[in-house]
Amino acid sequence: MDFMPAKKLGFGLMRMPLNDTHNDADVDIEQVCKMVDMFLERGFTYFDTALMYHSCQSESVVKKALVDRHPRESYTLATKLHSAFFNSIEERDKVFQGQLEKTGAGYFDYYLIHGIEGDMLNKYECLDCFNFVLEKKKEGLIKHVGFSFHDTPELLDKILTDHPEMEFVQLQINYMDWNSEWIQSKACYDVAVKHGKPVIVMEPVKGGTLANKMPDEAVALFTEHDASMSIPSWAIRFVASLDNVMMVLSGMSSLEQMEDNTSYMQDFVPLTEEEKDLCLRAGEIINSQIAIPCTACSYCTGGCPMNICIPKYFSLYNADMRDDLEHKGWTINFSTYGTLGKTFGKASDCIACGQCEGVCPQHLPIIDNLKKVAELYEH
Repeated sequence: MDFMPAKKLGFGLMRMPLNDTHNDADVDIEQVCKMVDMFLERGFTYFDTALMYHSCQSESVVKKALVDRHPRESYTLATKLHSAFFNSIEERDKVFQGQLEKTGAGYFDYYLIHGIEGDMLNKYECLDCFNFVLEKKKEGLIKHVGFSFHDTPELLDKILTDHPEMEFVQLQINYMDWNSEWIQSKACYDVAVKHGKPVIVMEPVKGGTLANKMPDEAVALFTEHDASMSIPSWAIRFVASLDNVMMVLSGMSSLEQMEDNTSYMQDFVPLTEEEKDLCLRAGEIINSQIAIPCTACSYCTGGCPMNICIPKYFSLYNADMRDDLEHKGWTINFSTYGTLGKTFGKASDCIACGQCEGVCPQHLPIIDNLKKVAELYEH
């Protein structure tokens, strides 16, 4: 595929460093500039953003940290068209024009119809979005068209059959979700391969789950095999080792993460079959211990009428459940929960409006899970 970048690591601009950890829009521009510079200096070129990332500030950060500071030919930029931001053809066109203006990029190297699943697909079809992106490609405003996907392999097969003009597909793939009956990473990957479509991988580290606070048993599998490699490197390298994967997106949040990821992806060496099996064994261990498989994408928080910091609460809950809370009693997470409750709505403030569940890429029962959080930390 002549449009596939030489190096497989992409900079996902969805979890950038913040000045204020309680304000997703307050991005640490200075640190992002340093990360962008390091990324480019080490020969990587792919940047991935979207309209809604960082409370709709990510595309503006792209302009400040990347577009205004580096030659246009030195990088490739991907962004996305999301159904939540338009309800007519006129609004659809306005969204695209706004993205061009906000990024200042002139054109997009990769443009994705964003987060396709059942209900969203109907909207994208009714508002002629597939033809729209092809028209923009003819105009030179888009170089390559594709879509990101969060649904069943059966629906993915239908879309790729109906729209062979799509050049690539972006899928959630990681060793924890590889055999998941909900995410079905392997099954969706197999469909993309069947249709000959290159795959861009999102959530390779499962929102940090495969990097931070891993079960000791899972960590031991990796360190005993090769202690020189970081724990998150196994997750990135697992998906990068798959045939047909053209890019692996990592939502890097610090210079340290950028340093680590680029170090082993600069001259990438695929995992052996034994090492892939090691990853899958670690995934089984993690799946047996995690209570709520949230990736902290924060899609759920923007429209929450009670301003509940859902991913933060789920992270606290997962940590305590993994540590066998019923035998240990109080943890520091109880204090953290109380502190967060001074800025955000508590879990018990949920009014069960359902907007969060409607946008969750993991299809989590968020309302019920918030009840579990409230029962643990508020009683």
